[in-house]
Amino acid sequence: MSSLTYDLTLAGLSVGSAAALTGIGLIVTYRATGVLNFAHGAIAMVCAYLLRQCVVEWGWPLWLGATVTLLVLAPGLGVVLERFVFRPLAVLGGDPAQTLVASIGVFVLLVGGAALLWGQGAREDAPELVPDEPWGQLAVVLVLAAGVAAVVRRTRFGRELRAVVDDRQLAVLGGIDADRVAAAGWAFGSFTAGLTGVLLAPYVRLDPYGLPLLVMEVVAVAVAARMRSLPVAVVVALGIGVAQSQLTRLHPSGWGEPLLQAVGTNLFVVALLIAALVLPGVGTRDALPRTATARVPTPPGAWIVAAVLFLLPLGLAGRDLHTSVQVPALAVILLSLVVVTGRGGQISLGQAAYAGLGALFTALLAAGRFPGLPRLPELAALAVAVALVAPLGLLTGWPAIGRRGLALALATFAVGVGVSRFVFAQPYATSGLSLGRPAGFDGDRAYYVLELLLLAVALLATHALRRGRTGRALAAMRDHERGAQAAGVQVPSLKLLAFVAGAALAALGGGMLGMGLRAFDAAAYDPVRGLLWFAAVVVLGSDSTLGALAAAALLVGLDAGTRGGVAAALIGVLAILVGRFPGGPYEALRTAAERLRLRRTPALTPVGARARARLRPAPPQAARSAPVPTGATATGAVATGATAGTAPGSGGRSPASPGTPTPETSSATAPTPAAPLLTARQLHARYGGFTALDGVDLDLFPGRVTAVVGPNGAGKSTLFHCLAGTLRPARGTVRLGGRDITALPAHARTRLGVARTFQQLAVFPSLTVSENVRVGAEQGRVTDPGAVERTLRLLGLDGPVRALPAAGLPTGTLRRVELARVLAGSPHALLLDEPAAGLDSAEVAALARVLKALAADGTALLVVEHDLDLVAGLADVVHVMTAGRIVASGPPGNVLNALGTAAGP
Repeated sequence: MSSLTYDLTLAGLSVGSAAALTGIGLIVTYRATGVLNFAHGAIAMVCAYLLRQCVVEWGWPLWLGATVTLLVLAPGLGVVLERFVFRPLAVLGGDPAQTLVASIGVFVLLVGGAALLWGQGAREDAPELVPDEPWGQLAVVLVLAAGVAAVVRRTRFGRELRAVVDDRQLAVLGGIDADRVAAAGWAFGSFTAGLTGVLLAPYVRLDPYGLPLLVMEVVAVAVAARMRSLPVAVVVALGIGVAQSQLTRLHPSGWGEPLLQAVGTNLFVVALLIAALVLPGVGTRDALPRTATARVPTPPGAWIVAAVLFLLPLGLAGRDLHTSVQVPALAVILLSLVVVTGRGGQISLGQAAYAGLGALFTALLAAGRFPGLPRLPELAALAVAVALVAPLGLLTGWPAIGRRGLALALATFAVGVGVSRFVFAQPYATSGLSLGRPAGFDGDRAYYVLELLLLAVALLATHALRRGRTGRALAAMRDHERGAQAAGVQVPSLKLLAFVAGAALAALGGGMLGMGLRAFDAAAYDPVRGLLWFAAVVVLGSDSTLGALAAAALLVGLDAGTRGGVAAALIGVLAILVGRFPGGPYEALRTAAERLRLRRTPALTPVGARARARLRPAPPQAARSAPVPTGATATGAVATGATAGTAPGSGGRSPASPGTPTPETSSATAPTPAAPLLTARQLHARYGGFTALDGVDLDLFPGRVTAVVGPNGAGKSTLFHCLAGTLRPARGTVRLGGRDITALPAHARTRLGVARTFQQLAVFPSLTVSENVRVGAEQGRVTDPGAVERTLRLLGLDGPVRALPAAGLPTGTLRRVELARVLAGSPHALLLDEPAAGLDSAEVAALARVLKALAADGTALLVVEHDLDLVAGLADVVHVMTAGRIVASGPPGNVLNALGTAAGP
């Protein structure tokens, strides 16, 4: 082995050891708490600064400073975070969306706090804890990994840890102190973060931004280990470290030299891209459900105030005006997050990359350096740059189709880091670039006017994506993705639209920012700033355009008027508290004001009430429009609809297939039709080694109610998903009329007339009742303009309740809202998954009348239900499932009586 190879291997082992420490800490924290700690790199940076403060500034001995930093301050920081940030979120319900934002908030807060305390410049005098040779670091890694593995496998605490990971609530019921387990996990994770920071600080750039990002780049080793296997994480980290070190000896020539050199020095970034974009996601339990809150309308007065504030800089001059130029540009960038995250419900941590590409492409086009294109004027260059960057939104939009939650967050973060490292940090792309302003807008005041015009265009585009049919579809996807698919929303296409539109807006804002600064500054589009922008938009109201404007003004104003880091610290504090007001501070203030107003509502004394009654008699009872109880309303509405004999959405769409029979007689008197509408033949499905469906055949006939019953685990839900399109069977076919629809996704089946409801309510809480129903009609391609009104009237939702947001309505009303949304799409086959779940006896009776009326109108119904009384009074035929097979079929009286006899003594 040559001396060079040996030396490079040692250097690679040193880097790999630090990466392995990060992987170990991330995995332990994740396994103990379910939180992917995005603040791990920031904790490492803070601990490195604390050790430097103790040793360099205060003159402590190195051993004492290291002991206090690593054994007291680092674990203590982890315990504090668990106790005051993440435990309250777990108590409030453990919403993963809020947990992710809180984790990013800790990151931003620590970065901002470090910038405030120690400044933003790099430090070159960090104390060296261990020598540069890697054997000491490698020994620490191996001892820690072996120790953690031994604790997890051989101790009582390890058993408790595994129990908490498997099912936290069940572990608590079993007497395990899950809070103690989580605190221990956070303490150990923070210790490994601190150890990583103090080991890396002497050899890399110690500053509030560089070191946290460097540590977060190596999260790839934890993702490659599936957030579970410590040995895999250690092996991957050491392997990448050695490979990256060995690649530095290569000196390629030709046009690819800069790119290959960039790959060789950023192999951990390449691994992050592969782990986030190619490997399977972190896990299904990490999906990020939206908080079920209605969108708060912005009062007109707030927009007037915002317009006045954005016009005020026109009266400024000098440095104040020059600083204000950044606000509209940043506002446009943040509007891109409103589209992607606020309206589309997708996590995007890489918007800084698209903003930077917009600025870079604008500069290259204006300088005539963009390959294949001539030199363009600045304004035309900006427009072309937006058009070029918009399709690049597919870089994050395509992974979003199959990923959600933490997996999507990692994918978008990886794209942002990759663009930063392989484009912005490379001299071949950015050296010697300058960026001027459009002709006629060279001065700050004139350019600010141009920015306001472009901001107005961006606001109009955002408004268009938040209103109308597209806006309702985006909101439906955000609130309940599976419910949106069941309503006919083309979720994959809509996700791509959101990311492409977001990339275009970010590119527009980035180009505006570059022209405002008169240069392309790669630091302005650092991935850490992308995290800060994401946190700012979320905490100020991700679905609020006004919140994006306020966030831009806040970030620029605080950074310009105070010490660097104040804005980041403030946003970090707000992000940590996001669990207290998930809709943003404005919603929290509005809710508090409403509660205060209700408490202070004046009330008349009995004498005053009698006097008012004499002076102003009450209106007649018939003239009042008080809400009708759920059961009575549904009963009357169903009676009207059944008498009319018209389906809510009839006439708007052609049948699913030519010649589909639509009998108009009641299922109680009509003979069984000769041709079934929906058929399933020889369906097989397996989960691992378990057979969920074993050759199931099923027929649904128009005008008939078919019920499927059986014990838990019998395969009822799997059969339901195969029919609805949310699961593709391993073998077998599903046909609608004469058409094979086995390979069609859920939204395509909905548009052909196969609709479904969910056991867990699938409504869109941010939309009103009527908007929920309109989504079903629009996505079902119903052209009859009266379909929505008839459906609302049929289910008793045409009163004042139609204008109320779905969030907060009682379960019985929400069941009717979900059913109304389905019926508005004029389905031919309706699949109902435990429709009586959560309803009282009166609501169940009303629901039965609704379903009988639908069957009488010719709809084919499938009901999967545990309520055998409802099945007995509703179904025409009952199928009994056991162990993935249908073991009995027939009229409900015969089948259910046989079940009762078999279950008897």
